[in-house]
Amino acid sequence: MIDRLKKIQEKYLRIEDELAKATASDTLKNLSKERSRLTPVYTKADEYLKITKDCSDAKSLLESENDPDMHAMLKSEIEVGEKRLEELAKELEIMLLPPDPNSGKSILVEIRAGTGGEESGLFCADLFRMYNKYADKQGIRAEIIDASPTGIGGFKEIVFSLDDDKAYDLFKFESGTHRVQRIPETESGGRIHTSAVTVAILPEAEEKEVEIRESDLRIDVYRSSGAGGQHVNTTDSAVRITHIPTGIVVASQEERSQIKNRDKAMRVLRARIVDQMADAAKQSADALKKAQVGSGDRSERIRTYNFPQGRCTDHRIGFTSHNLPAIMEGDLDELIDALVQEDRSKRLAEAKA
Repeated sequence: MIDRLKKIQEKYLRIEDELAKATASDTLKNLSKERSRLTPVYTKADEYLKITKDCSDAKSLLESENDPDMHAMLKSEIEVGEKRLEELAKELEIMLLPPDPNSGKSILVEIRAGTGGEESGLFCADLFRMYNKYADKQGIRAEIIDASPTGIGGFKEIVFSLDDDKAYDLFKFESGTHRVQRIPETESGGRIHTSAVTVAILPEAEEKEVEIRESDLRIDVYRSSGAGGQHVNTTDSAVRITHIPTGIVVASQEERSQIKNRDKAMRVLRARIVDQMADAAKQSADALKKAQVGSGDRSERIRTYNFPQGRCTDHRIGFTSHNLPAIMEGDLDELIDALVQEDRSKRLAEAKA
């Protein structure tokens, strides 16, 4: 471990040196991001190496020390140091796990109504509100890319972005099918219905990550529908883009400007193309799949929200909270922390296997 920690120190200091010399904005951005990622590891590594040296020096002195008081002091220093080294070793073991390649990325979140008709659409709106509130607590602003509202306050589909380097790490376990059990507002007989909504978390893709030729695009413009005032229905500002090679269709109508809607739609298109490529790669990565908390498959039922019992259960890790009202208000810390801990445990076990 010592050699590995020294290499981390060297890499961090090299990045610091390159940052001081860099002038191009892209280079500065990439170096700053890499330094930010390495800083927590560098700090722990620095402490580990310093204590290791101090303990080694104290042990050397202990061999030739005859004074009882000094002998006791050195022995105590060694014991305290070795205890701290054990703690740091466990922390570093987690920090030195291979990073998720999408860590630090902004994301697009797609929520789609599934089985359950109007009730499913209403739960789409509830999940959007839940995620929006949680993101807000983390200092992340949600920006709607596209939405297809229903007539009673729900959504057939809503796509929004979370532009922050914490976004992917906080939301990456949300992909899958979310099931809701409750008495729908549309139900007059008081019966409990089960409905489902699918959530997809798409890491934002930079333009350099995927080549999209203009000749491969079919772009349609049309008048926006839904909330937005008079302007919405009087100009062809909404944009629909079809990527001919993959058949992927994306749209945006939230902005009054056709150019802005096109930019938003292209963000979604890039993310979906990269996601499609990643899905294909996942099929052959069985070992990686087993090490993850859930596969990230949209069809996998990951969670049930039981309103009559006030219970939320994540089926992947067997986690149950009986404080569903708080969860629906965006209090997701306990749930997400449990998912992160389970993921770390599995990855550590995989690394040691």
